[in-house]
This record gives sequence, C-alpha cells and structure tokens, in this order.
Amino acid sequence: MKREGQITVDSENLFPIIKKWLYSDKDIFIREIVANACDAIKKYRSLCQIGEAEDNGTAPRIDITLDAKAQTITVTDNGIGMTEEEVEKYIAQIAFSGAQEFLDKYKEQTDAENGIIGHFGLGFYSAYMVSENVEIETLSYQKDATPVHWESNGSHTYEIADGNRTEIGTSIIMHISEDGKEFLSEFKMREILRKYCHFMPYEIYFHVVKEASDDNKTDTPAAPEKPLNNISPLWLKAPKDCTTEEYEDFYRETFTDMNLPLFWIHLNVDYPFRLKGILYFPKQTDKLQVMPGEIKLFANQVYIADNIKEVVPEFLMLLKGVIDCPDLPLNVSRSFLQNDGEVAKISRHITKKVADKLLSVFNSERKSYEGYWDDISPFIKFGCIKDEKFYDKIKGIILYKTIDGEYKTFDELKKADNKVYYVSSTDIQGQYIKIFKDNGLEAVILEHNIDAHFVTFMEYKESGTKFVRIDSEIGDALKTDTDADTTANNDELIQFFKDALGMDKLTIQAENLKTADTPAILTINEYERRMSDISKIYGNMFGEAGPASETLIINSANSIVQKLKDFEPEKRNLLCRHIFDLAVMSQRKLTAAEMEGFIARSVQVMSLC
Repeated sequence: MKREGQITVDSENLFPIIKKWLYSDKDIFIREIVANACDAIKKYRSLCQIGEAEDNGTAPRIDITLDAKAQTITVTDNGIGMTEEEVEKYIAQIAFSGAQEFLDKYKEQTDAENGIIGHFGLGFYSAYMVSENVEIETLSYQKDATPVHWESNGSHTYEIADGNRTEIGTSIIMHISEDGKEFLSEFKMREILRKYCHFMPYEIYFHVVKEASDDNKTDTPAAPEKPLNNISPLWLKAPKDCTTEEYEDFYRETFTDMNLPLFWIHLNVDYPFRLKGILYFPKQTDKLQVMPGEIKLFANQVYIADNIKEVVPEFLMLLKGVIDCPDLPLNVSRSFLQNDGEVAKISRHITKKVADKLLSVFNSERKSYEGYWDDISPFIKFGCIKDEKFYDKIKGIILYKTIDGEYKTFDELKKADNKVYYVSSTDIQGQYIKIFKDNGLEAVILEHNIDAHFVTFMEYKESGTKFVRIDSEIGDALKTDTDADTTANNDELIQFFKDALGMDKLTIQAENLKTADTPAILTINEYERRMSDISKIYGNMFGEAGPASETLIINSANSIVQKLKDFEPEKRNLLCRHIFDLAVMSQRKLTAAEMEGFIARSVQVMSLC
C-alpha cells in the first residue's frame, strides 16, 4: 500500500542551498552514492562474519547503469538493504539531521570562505544536484523482510510503498534533470568514476544501455564489463611484499605519467593513527620550472580530494602520490582540518618519513642520491624554506653542484672569506665560469627559480656566510699583485674608457687579472641585483626597483688592453667601446639599439686590420 510522508526539514529552502554550494563540482554525487553502497556492503559482510546475517553466497559488487534514453543513472549494491522503518529513519530523518545545521550555519557564507571539501555529508541527497526525481528500491537482509519502494522529487514530501526487489540490497534510481544531462554521457561518467571510485573496496561494474538493433526492438543492457576499479591498491600491501615493477606500474596507472619516478616512500602506520600511502619523487623535465605534483587524499579507499595542504604539507605538493587516512571523515571542511590535532600529527609524520627516506638514500647510496639531486633539489629547497624543522633534519644532505660537476654538501664547499660563489645561468655566465675554472676556483650552480629565494634563506640560516653571484665581484684570488707602475698604467686605462664611453653612472676599475684572455668584464652589485630580481618576481608591486649598479673591470694583463695607448684617440675610443660591448654581452642580451651600434663598430674594428 502506497502512503505519503513529510521530510522533517524545509527542503524548499534546503535544495536551492545544496545546488548553489555544490554547483562547481556536481559530479560529487557519484562518490556519495557509491560510497553509501560500499558502506552497505561492508555492514552486511560484517554481520555475516559474526553470524548475525546469513551469507547468501554472492560476491560483493556494485552495478552502475547509465540509460541515456530513459535519462536515468542507477546505482545498485548487494549490501545490507533497508526495511520500511529504516528507510523512513535514515532517508527521511537522519539524512537530514545535519542538513538543518548546514542550512542555518552556511547559507550566508561563501564557498571560498569555508573551503568546503566533501560538502558536509549530504550523502544520499547529493543525488538531487543532478536529479529531478529519485527512487529507492531496497530489500533488507532481515528474514521475511518486505521490499520497499521510496520516491521523492526533492520537495518536502515523499511516497513509500511495497517494492518489487527480490534480492538483498539497494538500488538508487536517479532521473536526471535538464541541468544534469551532461552526466548521461558515457565518456563523462567513465571519467567521473575513475576520479572518485577507481580504488573503492568492492568491485564496480559499469553498464550502458544500448538501443536494440533492428532484429530486436527492445532495449537491452550491454554485456557486463570487467570491474572498472582496483579493489586492492598497492598502498594496502606491506612494503616488503611490493616489487619495483609494481610500484612503477601503480605510478603509471594512477598518474598517467610515462616518465618513471626516481624513488618512492611507502607509508604504513597503524599507531597512534592509521595512515597508508605511497609518495613518489617524479622526474622533473624542466630545469627552471617545477612541475606541479599531485597528492590524492583517500579515506578507506574513497577519494576525497587532491592536494589538501592541511593534511599534506604544502611543499610535498611537488610530489605525486596517494594518502589514505581511514580516520578522516569523508565529508570534511578545511576549517575542521586546520583545527584538528590528529590531522596536524599526520602532517608532521608525513614530513618526518620523507626526511628519513632522503637521509637513508644519502647515507646508503650517495652516488644514486647525487644522480637524483637535479630533480629533487627544487622540492627539498622549497621544503626547507617552508618548514625549518624539515631543514634542521636534512640540512646535512643538501647538495650543491659545482662548475666542475661535483656534488658537495655545504660543509664540503670551499669558502673564501666565508663566501660561496654561485652561477645563476651557465649560458649567460660562461665567461665567468671559465675564469674561475682557469684559476682553480670553485663556484656552485644555482640556476633554478627557487634558488633566488634559497640563497637568501641560507644566508639567514648560516650566519656569516654570503652567497655571491659569480659576476658580482672580482675576488682577490683572481688578481695579481700590482706595483707602482702598474697602478699608474691602470689609472691611464680607466681614463681611456671614461673618455670613450661617457657613462657617468658606470664605475670603471682596472685590475691585473690572472687570466689574460679576457679584456674586460662587467660586474653587477649583488644586493641591488637581488632587490631588482625580487621586484620583478612580484610584478613591482612595491614599486619598481632601479637597475643594479654596474662596474666595468678592465684587465690590464690583456694584450689588447695593453696596446690601447698606442692608438690615436679616435681608434682607441672605438676599441674601448667595442671591449665594453663584449663585456655587456657576457652579462645580457643587447637591446636592438645596442646591437645596431655593436655591428657598426664591429665593421669599423675589422677595417683596422
């Protein structure tokens, strides 16, 4: 007998709120409905194990049927089922027990303010985000239970009657609304199921109802495919039971990345909280830009979201991996995560395990660690900047690649006057690298974008040590001692270049360098250059920094420079200008006007031969 009932919350107010809040990711309804199906199966299996229910001998499974012609999506499980009393209790009342609180608390706030994840347990009623009408067909596991049919169009009333189901379990039949028609696409549904259900713990079968051929005018479901999900993901296995091939296959399957990961960390914790997962260190394909990572968060194999920094520290977002925290509620707000002590413990534990893994690789396989360094250094440096405790733990294994291709720790570096010379571009600063190499001096290569911040961080942590870019000064180690005659000659050279260039803001010095090949080099003030670089990074939001001051250093040991005094003023000015052009080109690209002048002067210089 059919009868009507009334939902206990004013759904006329609730459903518009649901749709407004969830509009950006309506596809969450699939996760909610299928997760409920998993719960129903789990409850039934648990009762069977303790003898409270009779095992019907069927394998646990969930079937999802898409019927575009009928405009329905049906999710069927062979779980615990419900009696009429339970349907009224769990669907009409308890399903809405948190909804009134949701309505009262959040209707005045925006998604951005609360950062909703999982949408506060709307569960079954998330189906109405895409449906104009929802039916339930269910049969309880209880002996002599009567099948139940429940139906509601999302208003404040519903109909309930005896159903037709003959097997234990539940079917949710969603009649898709005009706004939800995109979900009647087979491709769209497969995409969503892979996103939310790929690792759910019970086999899921996806069926698409095809129109019948001319020989058979009735519509028939397509033959069942193999399960679309992996019910035993690798992170559930003990690390000792996993092979390298399995780790690599799981990486490809999960992240569709054909580049193999460098190495990985398998997390397996049972106390004081439950946590499982695998974190991969991906190979970086761009030496200047860090490729974003992807950390997938699960709760009991049910996908929650990607890159939740409240659980996974922000710097670990450069990695790829999966984290399964069974103790996390499936539907959770960012404010909950930010204020939950257990979540903070999980975050700290993950950071510790990453640091332990890095230390282990460095101590046992240093050559391998050095081979990984170019790929993992942006992640490690970012981690140090963001988390000083992480830095304190791994500071002894931060490596610096020298211009000779060696990898050294900070303590292993040669420091002249507590200075570490570095290269920010091996292409642009090639001349300076050659000078250093010719004189047996050491410099390290720091040419990733993160390094501009990292050198400042290191100067703060290693007080007394300065990082100096290789083109910012000429140290004493590159000079030879000068006598009175050399000093007088240098003064004359400085005047030659001042007269030729006529650049009042340019500082000009003359030094007797150990390397005679280079006629002159241009250095840039380290502090001013850093300020200029930072200003550009932040789009000059604090005002545009002026250009860094430059110093032209003339090499009085160079044979061409030594002959300048032999030329008449006009030709000497031409040569001085040409030498300056070459020095500028070792620092940066010439502007269009500068290049035009350089070419013209080059022709004039060649005419001197």
